[in-house]
Amino acid sequence: MARLVMKFGGTSVADLDRIRNVAAHVKREVTAGHEVAVVVSAMSGKTNELVALCRGASVLHDAREYDAVVASGEQVTSGLLAIVLQDMGVNARSWQGWQIAIRTDAAHGAARIAEIDGALLVERLQMGQVAVIAGFQGIAPDNRISTLGRGGSDTSAVAVAAAIKADRCDIYTDVDGVYTTDPRIVPKARRLDKVSFEEMLEMASLGSKVLQVRSVELAMVHGVRTFVRSSFEAPDSVRVMPNGDPYGTLICDEEEIVEQQVVTGIAYSKDEAQISLRRVADKPGVAAAVFGPLAEANINVDMIVQNISSDGKFTDITFTVPLADYERAVSVVKSSDSFEFESLESATDVCKVSVIGMGMRSHAGVAAAAFKALAEKSINIRAITTSEIKISVLIDAAYTELAVRTLHSLYELDKA
Repeated sequence: MARLVMKFGGTSVADLDRIRNVAAHVKREVTAGHEVAVVVSAMSGKTNELVALCRGASVLHDAREYDAVVASGEQVTSGLLAIVLQDMGVNARSWQGWQIAIRTDAAHGAARIAEIDGALLVERLQMGQVAVIAGFQGIAPDNRISTLGRGGSDTSAVAVAAAIKADRCDIYTDVDGVYTTDPRIVPKARRLDKVSFEEMLEMASLGSKVLQVRSVELAMVHGVRTFVRSSFEAPDSVRVMPNGDPYGTLICDEEEIVEQQVVTGIAYSKDEAQISLRRVADKPGVAAAVFGPLAEANINVDMIVQNISSDGKFTDITFTVPLADYERAVSVVKSSDSFEFESLESATDVCKVSVIGMGMRSHAGVAAAAFKALAEKSINIRAITTSEIKISVLIDAAYTELAVRTLHSLYELDKA
């Protein structure tokens, strides 16, 4: 017998028929003798609908009331799933974030989980009751409902798994695992049996939509073995791996992965914008003067390139920000009086393409091969950033698919 957390996203609970399918998956695990907690998202499209209602009511709405509204989507799903499970003869009840309680910080709309007391949940699980938990939500220090940001139900699931010391956390979604890249761009993309926490963290932060970044961070910190698997397989004929693990992708410690490839996957993100400041006076503190105000405005800066003029008096500074923050970032830079620049240039038709792999730590020439391959396809690189396990390049968005296919083939990721 194992203790499991099962998480189902919006497409998996989009309507009553799919909720019944989810219930059948849950009943399968209960019948197998497992203790089960389920975390659910809002039904597909409902969160967007609720967000639109808040914005329609007032553009400058109170973040606390926003959370009260958008958290209701998960509340509906958890209640409906509990009702369906009860109708199938399964002992189940719904739980809201404040009932557990999932305690968060005070950042309404993008709160972070501070702690979960899993004692009551464990007690109910040991009694044979299925806990159906509304994801994406918790309770802030002001005793108000808080929400965890987009994809927050993934974070809820991993946090609950850590709190109740679950044997594993199964993230059910509309795909059957994590792939080497987007199969819509590269049909030969392969499903990965295992991905390390570090690699998945890079993938999630660099454009992969499979898991929320924060959920991977929590899984890594608490050592929560996490499976990404499909909710659309028939509940009575679910595939398993030869070792008995679920068919999907296991996200785990690097030590569990025996054969580590040099490159694991290719990720991309079109939600980027580039800003370039020309002829900024080059003197000590200029970088702090440029990026300090952006940090104070909670704008994340990613790629940074700085070029010094031949006479050493001026510098060009280029950086990227999330596309959603582009206009705000330009406004912050233009309104700052702590530095001067001759002109500001920008572009929103750009894309960040990233090569990710733990094996890059011990193999030379990975970056050089990528740059050469892109050059041979006449793809110009605007900016570059690297870490131990990733290389990211900023290119024109029109070349996204070509770049992804080129790099996927270069590192032979389409070969079994």
